[in-house]
Formats: sequence, C-alpha cells, structure tokens
Amino acid sequence: MSKRVAVIDLGSNSARMAIFERTSRLGFFILREYKVKVRLGEGAYERGGVLQPQAMDNVLHAFSEFKHFLRIYKVSKVLCTGTSALRDAPNSNIFINMVKRELGLNLRVISGDMEAFYGGLAALNLLSPLNEATTIDIGGGSTELAKIKDGKIVDIISLDIGTVRLKELFFDKGDIDGAIKFTQEIIAQIPSHFINENIIAIGGSLRAISGAIMQLQNHPIRLVHNFTYEYKNYLNLISKIATDKEFDLKNIAIKKDRFDTIRQGAMIFSAAAKNLKARMIYTSGVGIREGVFLANLLRPNLKSKELIQMPQKYKIAFPKGFNPSLRSLQDRFAKRDNSITTKHVKTLFEILAPLHKLNPSYINELIIASKLYNIGRSVGFYLENSHSGYLVKNALNYGYTHQQKALIAAMIEYQGKAINSLGEFEKLLPSIDVVRWLSFILGLAGALSLSPNISFEFSSNTLYIKGAKNFFMLKNEIRKLIKPEIFVISFE
Repeated sequence: MSKRVAVIDLGSNSARMAIFERTSRLGFFILREYKVKVRLGEGAYERGGVLQPQAMDNVLHAFSEFKHFLRIYKVSKVLCTGTSALRDAPNSNIFINMVKRELGLNLRVISGDMEAFYGGLAALNLLSPLNEATTIDIGGGSTELAKIKDGKIVDIISLDIGTVRLKELFFDKGDIDGAIKFTQEIIAQIPSHFINENIIAIGGSLRAISGAIMQLQNHPIRLVHNFTYEYKNYLNLISKIATDKEFDLKNIAIKKDRFDTIRQGAMIFSAAAKNLKARMIYTSGVGIREGVFLANLLRPNLKSKELIQMPQKYKIAFPKGFNPSLRSLQDRFAKRDNSITTKHVKTLFEILAPLHKLNPSYINELIIASKLYNIGRSVGFYLENSHSGYLVKNALNYGYTHQQKALIAAMIEYQGKAINSLGEFEKLLPSIDVVRWLSFILGLAGALSLSPNISFEFSSNTLYIKGAKNFFMLKNEIRKLIKPEIFVISFE
C-alpha cells in the first residue's frame, strides 16, 4: 500500500479530504485534513435531486484545490467517494464524468449501506472498545446507523434525512412543525434491534454539539474524538438548539460555520437518541474517510460488493493487541527500544503490590507509558518529559479514552517527581496517590533500563535491586526519585 493515501468524501454539504501517512505496515496518522463547504445538495432536494450548476462548479473548484495539496504532499493514491446527493441525483453520471475529464479523479458513488458500514468500521477500530453500541452518522442528505456487537458490525441502515435536506424542505420555509413531523416519521423506520444505551455520534453536527458540551464542562482535552457524556444531562440543551429560534449559538461555542445546519442536526439527533433509548454518547472524530482508508488498509483486495457482505462474513480489524496510534508514535518518535523498561514496569508493579495496593488494571496504562515515556527526545533534551506527555495527549488518539490518555501522560510527565496537584487534568485522573505510585514505578523502571539483567526482590519493606551495584549514574538517578511511601531501596 502507498505511504500516503488521500480519501476524499463528497457529501451534500461539504467536501473533505484527509491525507493518511503510513509509518509502518499498519501504523498511521492523519497528516493533513481539508474541508470546503461546497453545498452540492443545495437546490437539489426541491428539484427531484437534480444537481445545480453552481453546486457542481463549487465541487470542481474544491477538488482542484485538493489536487494542489495532493501534489505538495506527494500523495500516490486517492480514494474519492460521493454520498447522498450523488445517490439521489439523476444527473450524477454527467457530473462524475466531468470530474474525471477535468481533474482526473475517479469519483465513486457509494450506497447508503456502504456509507453506514464505513462509519461503523471506523468507530469499531478507532474508538475505545465497546461490546455493544449503535453508531449515528448525520450527514447533509442522509443519516446512517450501524449496530456493533462483540467486535463486529451486525446490521446497517441508511435513512433519507439529513441537515441540508431538512433545511431546504422545512427550515428555509419556517415550517419547524413540519420538520419535527418529518423527522419523527423517518426515525420511526429504525428497527428496534438498533436500540442501545451506547450511542456513537459521528458527523460534523454531532461533533459540534460535543465540542460545545466540552466547552461547557471546561474539559481539559480539546480533541472531541472519544469524548463521552451522559445524554440525559444535555437532552434539554440539544432540544433547545433544534427548536429555539432565539437561542444564541455563540453562547455555547458552536462554530460559526455550523450555524446554518446545527439546528437540523440537533433535531435529527434528539429524535434518534430518544428512539434508541440513548444513555451514553461516545463522540467519534472518525467516520467515512477513516472507514474507506481502513478497508483499503486491512482488506485491500476486497471489492465493494464483497465489503458490504462483511458484517456477516468477516471481521475487519487490527491484530489483537495492536493499536495504530501507539505504533505510529513509536515509529515516528521513539529513539530507542523501550522493551527493557516495559519488562521492568511489569515486574515492579507486581512485586510492589503489597505497598501500592493498586487495582491490577492500571498495569495496562503503565505498559503503554513505558513504551512512550521518552518519545519527547525527538523534540529535544530539555523538557523531555513534558514533550512526551504533550505528544501522548495530542496524538495517542485511537483506541484510548480521554481518561487513559490523561493518566498515561501524567505518569510520563511526573515520573517520580513530587506531585502536589494534578492541575487541569484532575477530573480525568484517579487519586493523586495512584498517580504518584504509577509515575514512581515508571521513573524507577526507566532509570533501570540500562540493563536487562537487573532483578528485583521485595521483603521486610525493602526493595532489593540486584545487578545494579556498580552503575553509579543509575543509582544517582534513582535517589532523585520521590518515593510515594517510605521504604528502603537497596542495591546488591
């Protein structure tokens, strides 16, 4: 597969392009992302779906600009997809041929089921794991749902309702009651087996709502991907956004470019969340673009018709225990092999258990921290721990909750230092004593990574470190560590 792959997603409202860079066979990150509001569906829904000349020109101009960045970043493979507006348009073939002739891009129209599948695929692989959930992806012309259970997509559905469609048919005419009735009728088509208390929110409108809630909470991590909230706490706010003409969107941090379609998105979401009996909302920063990329990455030889059968036939997933964000950070920033440190943190966590009495589950975050604790060296020697923590908080995105990211970063940044306060991340972290112990164990293991032959024993309130007696620099580093509890460290 190519080192850099671009995925272009042409919807009813916007054209987006994400450039993915592979750092190893399965490790990757998003190098750049671009969005242009092209309004492909504008004027179409009242005219039998026919694409209007101005809307098509907007797309051609946007795609031309995309091609400029494709050249700059030397992208060798482009996957170009069109969704609802193109599916509905009787003149879509004319437009697709125009894109091919003038820009050399192969624009492929995907079905509503495929759109639902790609969104579900991205959420399944790139969000923190959920045993069961339903995705909702609200676009400009349609809304897609995927039912996820036991690591697989088990069902998918596409509904002919979206923000631009609702805006043109009802909101632009001041017919809010008609919009509510239409929305409820469409949402009622969702089969009952999609009902789930865990809802994964996909799409620009739902990300904008999550972003506003994050602002209201003063949430310390700014990335919406994997942000979670309890629906009942914000049900009234979302309903108010949908129906209150006087409600000032600026007061709840809705971005200006969302003002014209956020009300419609909130209306669809409110109806769907009620129908599905939502309790927890998990925000997905990934969607169709990541789904298209993952299908190409993990099953490159399968065709579209085979892909759509995959909910019943296959499980498209990374190998067990593999995380693409972790791998990508290691590929790009790790200057040395940290396997010795990882070995030591496992042993130290286990033998010091009588002292720290921590929940055994913390070993998972501690192991991740041991693999990334020194990646800040790629930025520079000074403030290395701070650089490492920053990279974790801003780039360890896929597969980890905000709480996990905050804890991994805290361990790395403190690493045995005195901790008097957990600062702005306190509400995402366990108790200060837990963080003290975990950061101490990481700092101690990092100092001892000089040798794989070091062994440990703990008895009579003493940690015996064997095989490090003549490592003077190592012993000096260990003496600097702030122990979370009084015990003796003896070198033998």
